[in-house]
Amino acid sequence: MERQKFSRSRLARETRVDRSTIGLLLRDETPRLPNAQLAADVASVLGVSTDWLLGLTNRPERPGDIIAAAMALSPAERSSADSQLMEWHREAAGYKVRHVPATLPDILKSEKMLDWEYSSSRDRASAQAIVAMQEQRSWLKSGVSDYEIALPLHELRACAEGTAYYEGLDQDIRYEQLELIADFCREMFPRLRLFLFDAHRIFSAPITVFGPNLAVIYVGQFYLAFREGQRVRSLTDHFDWLVREATVDARDVAGHILSLTEK
Repeated sequence: MERQKFSRSRLARETRVDRSTIGLLLRDETPRLPNAQLAADVASVLGVSTDWLLGLTNRPERPGDIIAAAMALSPAERSSADSQLMEWHREAAGYKVRHVPATLPDILKSEKMLDWEYSSSRDRASAQAIVAMQEQRSWLKSGVSDYEIALPLHELRACAEGTAYYEGLDQDIRYEQLELIADFCREMFPRLRLFLFDAHRIFSAPITVFGPNLAVIYVGQFYLAFREGQRVRSLTDHFDWLVREATVDARDVAGHILSLTEK
């Protein structure tokens, strides 16, 4: 009522009940519980869900609104997509961020790697990608949040060997990239923790969990963003399972990465 600037009289009028009935619902001591029809009418008028009014969910949106908001279509422009990502990072200030990237983590990519990745794109947006990477890295170094990353072992091995996604990329760029990740993991530990898991045993789609209130699944052209508490907890549990099953612990990851670059 406060957010919608509803008075008791207006709520009573729009739900077609007496003002005294609304007063009984809002009474501090021994408030009256509404019947199902009144609960539904109040929820409809105020634009919230009956589950939220009854304390059954932490999200006030109506189910249809929640479903509509759960899938966010990322803009085609790189800068707009990165703006959304940075907003989500800032929203998670003070909470742990958990991340499973699609390739190497953007936050740990070198400028040469980003130049190579965007060399074949239509808009050659590597400059924007580099700025976005620098912003994310500055955010991490500010210390506002801890950052955990879970990555499959084969991603780093492919980078070292120049196979799969990294086929055709110069060895010097690949090795420089791996050394940058190793150095950053040593420098930022324990604020930054990178765990490596064996994709032959366990699997994860690209996800990011921004604290307790937001989890995002990346599917290519858009993100699926979940804000309902149970969904966020489920994806948090999934990430923590990846960490528990990790083959290489965060304390040992720098040495493992550097071993991949040995001639």
